Amino acid sequence: MKNINEIQSFYFIGAGGIGMSALVRWFLSKGKNVAGYDRTESDLTRQLNSEGASIHYEDNVALIPDGYKDKQSTLVIYTPAVPSDHSEWLYFRQNGFEIMKRAQVLGEITRTNRGICVSGTHGKTTTSSMIAHLLKQSPVDCNAFLGGILKNYGTNLLLSDRSDWTVVEADEYDRSFHRLSPTIAVITSVAPDHLDIYGTADAYRDAFVHFTSLVRENGILLMESQVNIVPQTREKVTIYRYSGAPSPSQTSGQSDFYAQNIRMGNGEIRFDCVTPGAIIRDIQLGVPVEINIVNAVAALAVAWLNGVSEHDLRQGMASFRGAARRFDFHVKTGDFVLIDDYAHHPEELEASITSVKKLYPAKKLTVIFQPHLYSRTNDFYREFAQALSLADEVILIPIYPAREAPIEGVSSQMILDRVTSPSRKLLSKEELLQQLKKEEIEILLIAGAGDIELLVEPIKKNLLCSKMYPSSR
Repeated sequence: MKNINEIQSFYFIGAGGIGMSALVRWFLSKGKNVAGYDRTESDLTRQLNSEGASIHYEDNVALIPDGYKDKQSTLVIYTPAVPSDHSEWLYFRQNGFEIMKRAQVLGEITRTNRGICVSGTHGKTTTSSMIAHLLKQSPVDCNAFLGGILKNYGTNLLLSDRSDWTVVEADEYDRSFHRLSPTIAVITSVAPDHLDIYGTADAYRDAFVHFTSLVRENGILLMESQVNIVPQTREKVTIYRYSGAPSPSQTSGQSDFYAQNIRMGNGEIRFDCVTPGAIIRDIQLGVPVEINIVNAVAALAVAWLNGVSEHDLRQGMASFRGAARRFDFHVKTGDFVLIDDYAHHPEELEASITSVKKLYPAKKLTVIFQPHLYSRTNDFYREFAQALSLADEVILIPIYPAREAPIEGVSSQMILDRVTSPSRKLLSKEELLQQLKKEEIEILLIAGAGDIELLVEPIKKNLLCSKMYPSSR
């Protein structure tokens, strides 16, 4: 395998993905030549082109720049979402180019730097972003490859010229996180997902067990208290547990780091964070939603273990603005609230809906949900329906297929048939915008991991232009 530090040219197949684009930026920052393909032009790919990359949007071998057709000087990086018959990928494979997955490249980076690798079914983007921000806002500093655009910085890649700590979101899809070499590993959840890859819930959990074995000697493993696996760590790896707030059936002694004295009100959430050596009092969440308490405890734990001061922890958490599409407030007025969230697993969706209802208990909650993947819908349609039934009104749109071909008989209707909310509909995207003009919306939550985010601005404009909602935040 080539030494990535000695390679001059990098070609990305799927350059516009949130994880891939961080690597594009990393290599551009190192003065490397970067080009590639993505299926769709977006704000992100336009930014990458303006930063020095050369990205095109047609699967066409003729569009590969000549400088990237030398297999001795070019490394090809691809995402598993690319279909096997993609002509550019076939060209590189058939001509003997070295080809690596994104996770393999991140693995090389975490072997030369000290990696803080955050894994889990859900919560990993917010938790890794919080960790990166807490370290960045302190003398410790860090590099970071994030799974979302961090609002504080307007990017998914943070660079440091004085720290070798590197925060990485460790993706379990396709067992990608098995390529990493963590100095510190975090596991937020092992709720079964990606059963199209793993087959069974046990196999999914086993993948996380293997992940624990990758933590370097003298490293740290931090696991959420409800994570039900038995880690298989190397010698001299210290294991900690954390939790948001102990449940009635759980004593505080079961967690090394946890929240207590939680106060919610006036649009704020504050709590005290208990650590093995101190109580960090009066932490204020910059993104004040209940589901962020447990994420914050994990981030505070990692930063505290790395010597970040209590003052810097308070400052960093209060100033954290979140990652785009993670409980993202687009409108916040007395009459109307519009929130966009990436929730695409039943547990994420339930946590998101529950958090909104606690923030606005007297308001009607409407949820628009786009299921992501036919396989995930088939595996969890009952659980999705149960979570959505917590809302006052549910609007489903068709499944976003991503990398998958349709599965016969699997559709959003499977979820809708089991939703018990008093108002529920299945609409096309075109019908959705027309229907919303007729609705009296108070709190609107848009959820899903597909292309539903492209509807946020049209919906916002649609509703704010009406006489009901004359102003935004």
